[in-house]
Amino acid sequence: MIFAKIDYINLLPLYLFLKKYIRSSATIATIEHKKGVPSQINISFKKRKIDAAIISSVESKGYRCTDLGIVANKKVLSVLVCEGENREDIESNTSNVLAKILELEGEVLIGDKALKKYFENCKCKDLAEEWYNRYKLPFVFARLCFHSNEKFFKKMSRDFLKRKVKIPQYILKKYAKRSGLTTKQISFYLKHIDYKIDAKAKKSLKKFIHLSKKI
Repeated sequence: MIFAKIDYINLLPLYLFLKKYIRSSATIATIEHKKGVPSQINISFKKRKIDAAIISSVESKGYRCTDLGIVANKKVLSVLVCEGENREDIESNTSNVLAKILELEGEVLIGDKALKKYFENCKCKDLAEEWYNRYKLPFVFARLCFHSNEKFFKKMSRDFLKRKVKIPQYILKKYAKRSGLTTKQISFYLKHIDYKIDAKAKKSLKKFIHLSKKI
């Protein structure tokens, strides 16, 4: 089983959970080896080079997916459009489309680099907040989708969503050093991320997919 990893802070709780949940050391090693940014993971998933991954919402239609994903209600902090010339983020698919739907001008930034911008109080707009202001719905940035091992991934998703993963301080410090953030900032950020794609989130996802077809 090949499961790919997006090494962003928002997915840290999931991968810590998987390290304990998956008993195969070979599978864990594969997760660490198959790392990439969202746009790269999307391509690998489409080409079936990987069995499962968190893939961008805009790319997820037509695939088998679970109710586990990256969901933001009102704010996300790590997906921004900042002042400057219009520029897409090459790491992203969903966020670039979302910025166009919301008709926002500027540079799209996602992930840890965007989070750093947020805490630097740069002049940026939070895309999840802009979506909420317009539609009063949470925004689904990504979903866990799979080609095989359906039973495993659905059960794993349910089990993860039932638990609250505690992140050890030494891991927080590691990610803080890597990102240039503080451990308090990372903890604050993770409070804005939900992983359950509930009824409201599914309604929002359906609306986003519909609007994305016009872009």
